[in-house]
Amino acid sequence: MLTPPPHGAIATDSRNLRDNVVASLGSQTVQDLLREYLPILIFLCIALALALILLLAAAVLAVRNPDPEKVSAYECGFNAFDDARMKFDVRFYLVSILFIIFDLEVAFLFPWAVAFGDLSMVGFWSMMVFLLVLTVGFAYEWKKGALEWA
Repeated sequence: MLTPPPHGAIATDSRNLRDNVVASLGSQTVQDLLREYLPILIFLCIALALALILLLAAAVLAVRNPDPEKVSAYECGFNAFDDARMKFDVRFYLVSILFIIFDLEVAFLFPWAVAFGDLSMVGFWSMMVFLLVLTVGFAYEWKKGALEWA
């Protein structure tokens, strides 16, 4: 059977813990630590205020002129209540694939640009070949008219 600790043992342990924390912080006080987080707090307050101002400005200044065409449901260029089995143009697929390709291009360019100073000529020219292949593909799609909606 466990016996409870003596009456002052918990208070002594908590004082020792506090003394250990203060000793590990050195001469830095809690107020000094909180002062280091002040720029983050200011940034968050400014971001929140800007978000609220922009939302309120949009709500107050927005032009409210709805017409049936503007408030109708729209998705992928088709009316929402047509036949689900109707055929639609393959250009929707082409544009989405092109978006994915060029989105991946940007995803590959970011780390390359960050490490650009440390790259060798092989890294530079391999990225140039990658960009050339994507540019040729883009020119081909443009020439074939995949980007035109008319």
